[in-house]
Amino acid sequence: MKKIIALLLVSLSVGLFGASSLYAADNGSSLSLWEKLRRKIESFTPQKKIGATNAVGGVRGAPSDANDVYWKGESKREVIDAEELGAFKKAMDLAAAGESKQAHAAFAEFVKKHPESSLRKDADQALAALAE
Repeated sequence: MKKIIALLLVSLSVGLFGASSLYAADNGSSLSLWEKLRRKIESFTPQKKIGATNAVGGVRGAPSDANDVYWKGESKREVIDAEELGAFKKAMDLAAAGESKQAHAAFAEFVKKHPESSLRKDADQALAALAE
């Protein structure tokens, strides 16, 4: 009888632990727009403009940029221009500091300067959130 009760308690505690970790994982999806944007820009790798590109080797065929080399099993981080990333971070910092007017102007300037940016949609969302 004691073994059955102990087994039930262990299975109950495992079930509760699993449910709490599931709740915690689900709870992460309710992040604010600013936290989602901050996490996204932290995943970018800034790329500085370099005057020359060096290549180690080549294969006959279409020319390829040295930064586009694919290594099997290697996850590729998204690369973005350092100036572009700096401008977006500056606008994010203004929004985080509660300076809505300056942040709105900074995001508008970002969209104007970098219309083809991969962060364009995020900047548009930020502008909409600041306009509220």
